[in-house]
Order: sequence, then structure tokens, then C-alpha cells
Amino acid sequence: MNNSMINPSVVDLLEKVHDRYSLVILTSKRARQIIEGSDPQISTKSHKPLTIAINEVDQDAIEYEIVKEGNK
Repeated sequence: MNNSMINPSVVDLLEKVHDRYSLVILTSKRARQIIEGSDPQISTKSHKPLTIAINEVDQDAIEYEIVKEGNK
């Protein structure tokens, strides 16, 4: 069990996303989509877009793709 005050913890989320930077980008972009009117992909009591986005990542409710730039 994790003793973090944040649920889900960053450690748990990093098991689903490759690094902290990707986690921040993913959750912030998803929160922006929710603010702009996208329906949440999970059932939650929270009305905060970032909290919803974080829980969507935790519950594997959103898909993402890592795009790597080619060498120039």
C-alpha cells in the first residue's frame, strides 16, 4: 500500500505513463478537452477536470500515443 495523500499517487500513475513529463502533458491536455465539453470516460463524483483526467489515466480509460520525432 502507498502512504501518499494523493489518490492515485504519482508513483501509481507513472506505472501507466512513461515519465512525469508525459503524465503532465497527458493529463493537462485531457483536462482541457473536458473543459471544452468532452464527456468524461469514467463515472466520478468530481467536477474538477484535472481530477477527472488523472482518474481516467489511472483507470486506463484514455488512450495515447507517444510520437517520436525523426532525426533531422
